[in-house]
Formats: sequence, C-alpha cells, structure tokens
Amino acid sequence: MSDMKGGAPALAKAGEGRVTAETGKQAAEPTATVKAKANSSRSGEETAGDQGGKSLPPAPSKMRRRLVWTAIWGFVVVNFFMFLRFFFPRALFEPNTVHNLGYPSDFQIGVDEKFKQAYRIWVVKEPPRLFCIFAKCTHLGCTPDWKPAENKFKCPCHGSGYTPEGINFEGPAPRPMDRAHVELNAQGEIIVDTSRLYPWFKAQGGPDHFEDPGASINI
Repeated sequence: MSDMKGGAPALAKAGEGRVTAETGKQAAEPTATVKAKANSSRSGEETAGDQGGKSLPPAPSKMRRRLVWTAIWGFVVVNFFMFLRFFFPRALFEPNTVHNLGYPSDFQIGVDEKFKQAYRIWVVKEPPRLFCIFAKCTHLGCTPDWKPAENKFKCPCHGSGYTPEGINFEGPAPRPMDRAHVELNAQGEIIVDTSRLYPWFKAQGGPDHFEDPGASINI
C-alpha cells in the first residue's frame, strides 16, 4: 500500500513533466516557423534590394506596347500638320522685273555686260539713244555671249549670231532679240522693266517695235 501511495505522486509528476515538455515543444514549433518566415522575408527583401540597384530591361510586352503607341501618335501628328497645310495658300513669289540701272553717264559707248547675270540684259549705248537687249536667243531661248573681238553676240547652243543692236544675221535665229522697256525716272536714272519686251518680227514682215516709245531712251 505504501508503495502504491508513494508511486502515485511520482507518476503524476512524471505525467505532468511529459505534458509540459510536449506543450513546450508545440510552443517552440510556431516560434521557429515565425523565425524561418522572417528570415526568408528578410532575405527576399535583400535580394529585391540588390536587384533594385540594377536597371532591368522592360518586359517585351511593354516595349511592344510603347512602339505601338509611338507609331499611333506619330501618325496622328503627321496627319494634323497635313490638315493645317490646307489653311495656308501656296503663294508663288515672282522675281522683281523692274530695276534701277543708274545714270546714263555711268555707261560707256557700246555694249555693257554689267547686268547680264543679275537681270539678263545688256545695256547698249549708241548716241543719241540707249536701250536694253533682253539676253535670250530667239531660236530656243539660250543666253548668247558678247564677243567684243568679233563685235557680235554669239549663241553657244546653235550658233546664232547677232549684231551689237541684237539683230540676227547668222544661224537659225528667226528674228532679232527683244528689247526691254526702259525709261528715265524723275531723278534722271535708268529704269528697266524686263516684263515688258519689244520684239521685231523682221523675217515674217511683222511690225518693228524697236521704234516704239519705251524701247529706247534719248541721251
């Protein structure tokens, strides 16, 4: 009996110890799990931090989407400017045909080529008059050259020849070169207008406009 009485408390204490150990073990397991999760999350944050320091290329889908939107906006902008273009007229600016050549005293007797390149004219001074020949061959429109040694104009294209007055005498040119309108302004300066030309249809028996007012000036 004494053994049974003495053994019961010992068994109870042993059972309590076993329960306490199991309870502690169960309590320790969640703590370990929490620590493991914390460690894994911390390592994940460190890995993300390391990757965050590097510039990763965008995903292919993002690049494709960006290219598509760029093309769409480019198309819209181009069409918008094409639409605005209709509101602006296409103006053609014609070159000025009226020019101030200076005073008659600025020119020597004979053919002056000073304004050939700028205005496509020769100024011819033959007292008592002065006139301007429009430098265009009447054959096919080439610009003749003045040959002082030969005292004539010579077309380099097809060989037409003209006298110092611009009258054709050789080659295929059908008539003399035209003369530009010329007059003196209030200050006595020579004003030439290359949009107003005076022809002479000599071969066709047509009118001679070289004697018209404006074809030459008296000096």
